[in-house]
Amino acid sequence: MNNDTYEIYRRQVFDFLWQEVEPLAAGIEQSGVFPRDELFPKFREHGLWGLLIPECYGGKGLTTKQYLPFLAEFSKVAGVVRVLLHVHNTSARAVASYGTEAQKEWLLPALAQGKSSLTFAITEPNSGSGMDVACQAVRDGSEWIVTGTKHYITNAGFADLHLVCCRTHEEPVVHHNRRALTALVIPAETADFTIEPMPRMMGNNGPHHGILHFDGARVPLDSIIGAEGDGLEVFLGELEPSRAFVAASSLGAAERALEIAIDFSKHRKTFSKTIAARPSIQSELAEMARDVYALKLILEDVAEKIDKAQDCALEASIAKLTGLETVMRVTDKALDVTGGRAYFTDYPYPLERIYREARINLAEEGTPSIQRLVMARALLEQPTPLAIGTLGDPYQPAGTNPALGMNSPADLAYAHDHKSKNRSK
Repeated sequence: MNNDTYEIYRRQVFDFLWQEVEPLAAGIEQSGVFPRDELFPKFREHGLWGLLIPECYGGKGLTTKQYLPFLAEFSKVAGVVRVLLHVHNTSARAVASYGTEAQKEWLLPALAQGKSSLTFAITEPNSGSGMDVACQAVRDGSEWIVTGTKHYITNAGFADLHLVCCRTHEEPVVHHNRRALTALVIPAETADFTIEPMPRMMGNNGPHHGILHFDGARVPLDSIIGAEGDGLEVFLGELEPSRAFVAASSLGAAERALEIAIDFSKHRKTFSKTIAARPSIQSELAEMARDVYALKLILEDVAEKIDKAQDCALEASIAKLTGLETVMRVTDKALDVTGGRAYFTDYPYPLERIYREARINLAEEGTPSIQRLVMARALLEQPTPLAIGTLGDPYQPAGTNPALGMNSPADLAYAHDHKSKNRSK
């Protein structure tokens, strides 16, 4: 989508979000019921089901850089809409990225129109979200027999298809074979497949999260996305851009929290002057703005790398972790600025709801400890000087070292035997 067309489209969608969705957000959260009959057709009208699906399959074909502002705006308006559309579009992107041409023609047009929806089912109750997946698919003639359980599966209440990560290799989970996992598309109406709703969440209630139970469910062999053994690439390969997607969601929530704090501080008066005139409040606002701006710049860099298909595992995890820490700090400070009013639901701002909605970002696409692990591993494999800290292209003059300069490597072995030295005295 060219820049002029994109800007027109972006403004049309933002008008719809603020004028028609934002007024419904509080009611959706309080009732836990998403108005599908009202909003799903409008999502289709505005192309929101196909934001990341190529235009040749009926989607909008947005780049990562173009897509991130939509996620941020969804979060500003209604976190539940962000969660719903984020999962749908991320799953569709997995098909577009890893599916065969036949699979794309089979799935993408219906996904782009919202006539079909696909979940992203990797997480399990007794496993992590990676190589220890235990849900198993065993070949039986022309079918796979699937046995296992997935949980925390967003959109499970209405999706007709589920992208499920299964173990298709017979060796035990502990062997950590990267080729042991496969991605299967499993229809919701499949026999011996049931969905159990999970309890009400802290926020973002509406399209419920479900527990998927497979008790010998049979699906055709060609249900695979990609090829047998590609499951880890399909799911974890999507986690890299998806971490940037979650960071953009954090940015949107943080930005609205800052806007609420600024507006409140300009109107709230104590001792005949607004609290915006008080240095303590100004300091809070300044720190919030610093965090929001830093996250914005990180996301611009990561989006460019993803669109150029550059390896950016380190940067994507930095973005996700920074996003989480930013939205937690900024919403906390916004509560501090607005005081007791913020503790009440929509009185007069939806800060209490935004505060709760943003906490789901902690669990999506890996916890903070996972992000730090990914970051550390990527750092230790980076060439020096580090690209993340260099303005322009990294360059190191011959004969110098970015850590030591022109000094010789330090002797960290402490070769002298101090005990012998002491004994000789």
